[in-house]
Amino acid sequence: MMNLGNGGFGLLGLLIFVADIWAILNIAQSGAENLKKAIWIVIIVCLPVLGLVLWFLFGPRGGRT
Repeated sequence: MMNLGNGGFGLLGLLIFVADIWAILNIAQSGAENLKKAIWIVIIVCLPVLGLVLWFLFGPRGGRT
C-alpha cells in the first residue's frame, strides 16, 4: 500500500468535506424548489466528490430567497 504520511489523504478529505458543506449551504440558500434542493443535498452526501462536480456543472443557480 501507498503511505502518504500524516497529511496525504487526510488533507484531501478535509478539503472535500469543506467543499461539500459549502455546496450544501449554497443549495439550501438557493431559490430552487425544495424537492430539487433535497435531491441535490442527497447526491452530495452520498457521492461527495462526484456530487460536488455534478452540482457545480448542473446544479441550481440563482439568488437567495
